[in-house]
Amino acid sequence: MAEKRDIKRKRKRLKIRFGLEYPKRVAFTEDISAHGMFIITGQPERPGTLLIIDMTLPDETEVIAYGRVRWAKKVPPNLLQVANKGGMGVALLRFDKGEQAYRALVEELRH
Repeated sequence: MAEKRDIKRKRKRLKIRFGLEYPKRVAFTEDISAHGMFIITGQPERPGTLLIIDMTLPDETEVIAYGRVRWAKKVPPNLLQVANKGGMGVALLRFDKGEQAYRALVEELRH
């Protein structure tokens, strides 16, 4: 499949919490960019869903962001570790906290 996004994401595993009304489910990122991320989860939300995302960066900075699910691929939980891309691609819409630290991390990964 051809790459649809303009900006390449950089591989980075961050522990996150996400949810619809508040961030209650735990997951990990596989890759991140200034405009989005891929969240590894066996139970992705439907495309179009608005998420609240809470993450702690390696320097312990808390980031709270809102994003919209752009695509999702459901994989059985027992195959999540071996299957290709079980989870969801999320476009970041806005930040409530930690935007500068998040963008600095993305920029650091580019080099």
